[in-house]
Amino acid sequence: MVFAQSADPVLMTINGKPILRSEFEYSYNKNNSNGVIDKKSVDDYVDLFINYKLKVEAALDAHLDMMKSYQNEFASYRDKQIRPSVISDADIETEAYHLYNEIQKRVDSHGGIVKVAHILLRLNQRAPQEKDVSAKLRIDSIYKVLLNGADFAQLAKKYSDDKESAVNGGELPWIQYGQTFPEFEKQAFAIKKGQISKPFMSPVGYHIILKKDSRNFFPYDSLRNDIIKFIEQRGIRENMINARLDSISKLQHVTVSDVLEKKTQEMESEDPSLKYLIKEYHDGLLMFEISNRTVWKNAATDEAALSKYFKKNKKRYKWEQPRFKGIAYHTKYKDDLKAVKKILRKTDFSEWSDILKRTFNKNSARILVDEGLFKIGDNLLVDNFVFKQNKPYKHLVDYPYENVYGKKLKSPADFSDVRQLVVNDYQEYLEKGWVETLRKKYPVSVNHAVLATVNKH
Repeated sequence: MVFAQSADPVLMTINGKPILRSEFEYSYNKNNSNGVIDKKSVDDYVDLFINYKLKVEAALDAHLDMMKSYQNEFASYRDKQIRPSVISDADIETEAYHLYNEIQKRVDSHGGIVKVAHILLRLNQRAPQEKDVSAKLRIDSIYKVLLNGADFAQLAKKYSDDKESAVNGGELPWIQYGQTFPEFEKQAFAIKKGQISKPFMSPVGYHIILKKDSRNFFPYDSLRNDIIKFIEQRGIRENMINARLDSISKLQHVTVSDVLEKKTQEMESEDPSLKYLIKEYHDGLLMFEISNRTVWKNAATDEAALSKYFKKNKKRYKWEQPRFKGIAYHTKYKDDLKAVKKILRKTDFSEWSDILKRTFNKNSARILVDEGLFKIGDNLLVDNFVFKQNKPYKHLVDYPYENVYGKKLKSPADFSDVRQLVVNDYQEYLEKGWVETLRKKYPVSVNHAVLATVNKH
């Protein structure tokens, strides 16, 4: 009897759990796409993938998936992928048209929209009477010139204080009722097309209006994109999703979470890439938490272990050039040069910064300090005082005295001198040991025949 080969065969099993070829392919292709610097071959990626899955198994054994914080974060991510599907593009289109109809009815019931140009002589409402009189005389003069046939656009460019519209001959965007000052709208909607209003005043000054056109509200198609953008920016889409979820949950007598869980299962069955995207986040959160607890936190905070690791591997951290561990400092007063050294002599390097601030800069900045581990070229004072470089140097005007204090080191004295390197190496050491332990604890098997078909079926 001949059996048909599965369209998606099991590529490997980890702790008795089958991993399908499609899941491995999803992970491999995502992490080794074009443009990735450290691109791996399929064979090279297998071990990385297995190690990742082993850590997830360790997290599950530690019941990290039961933590409320984990469940909330994962549910939040999953819901972001699923919630948008609760409503369709057609639902958004219907809402957009509904919003348009509301605006259209309101606008057209108040006279539609008008296109006007204006000349503005700006006047503050609290302006003294003489300025008001002067502005009134000027606007009346412009009005008389317009009545005698002068070109409105040219006068607007020359005299209008609304510089933004003046460059376009005073022309404004289409205006609907309720969009600007009532005094302005009263004139704009009252006069006829081609007619010029008499001078009138609004809260910003004196105007003359030329009515250029009027019409009913714009057609839907010309505004559709703006309305869709409005729906997104004002949270209307999210409100629609919430309303739809509430409606479904009440109809089915289940919780909103139940609705989203069911929707997730439906979408994952139709779209494997979505399934693995969500699974990737699920596993990634677990892997991050277990790695932090087992490796990263220890590597960063276990001072005794870091010190021990450094001493055991001291040869690895040799320097090609010596370093100066200390401070380069500038003082206002000469006596402070010795005072700095005296106060630091019996204290640990890690405390120097706080001691100097408390002692010398509590009420005013008496000294300027550069603290650290310096090599040649890092600091001019260190170069000259410690490494005898004899480089040109100009004293600071307000801090004319300078010196250095610390130790010249041929190699790191302790792990704090190369802390980040030691932390990185110790983390790698812990990681390697942890993975070896996981490999012994959880059985792993790989079907190499299936592996050979990855991205080739």
